[in-house]
Amino acid sequence: MDKLKEMIIEKGEIREGNILKVDSFLNHQLDTQFLYEMGEEMYRLFKDQEITKILTIEVSGIAIAIMAALVFKVPVVFAKKTESLNLDKDVYVGKVFSYTKNKEYNIMISKKYLNSNDKLLIIDDFLAEGNAMKGLIDMAKQSNAEVKGIGIAIEKGFQKGGKILREEGYNLKSLAIVDEMKNGSITFREVD
Repeated sequence: MDKLKEMIIEKGEIREGNILKVDSFLNHQLDTQFLYEMGEEMYRLFKDQEITKILTIEVSGIAIAIMAALVFKVPVVFAKKTESLNLDKDVYVGKVFSYTKNKEYNIMISKKYLNSNDKLLIIDDFLAEGNAMKGLIDMAKQSNAEVKGIGIAIEKGFQKGGKILREEGYNLKSLAIVDEMKNGSITFREVD
């Protein structure tokens, strides 16, 4: 998606530790019109997969997932990172190691929102090592739902997450793949 690449170059910041900061439009301040265009692109990529629900993880994946869900006309289910009094006790639990926070935590989804009839599109803002995806896929397996696709806004192609998921046979599509971040510049991989 050329517009996403342009936004990354124009508004993104490269930080120490292979961090790409895109909070001015994607995961802190939200450019809603652009996010809707990303949702439309997710629909274009996965429209033939008979998606019944979109699955994501809080917090940054929610905005993109909602925009895609508007186009697909399906619900969004998001995994919660913290327990709360209003979360059901009967939950699927997955483990996620956060690359940016350098810690492992549990994610949870109420069992009443995922089941064997679901055909899932998993959406997230970033894919690096694939840890969030592993946790979400694990919960999809626990529920016997079928993962029909994985849609990522920005994949860090120089990290192993995308390669592993593709080798495992997942239908993974990224709107932009960053192959290198070096000396303040970004090199993108061509994507379909």
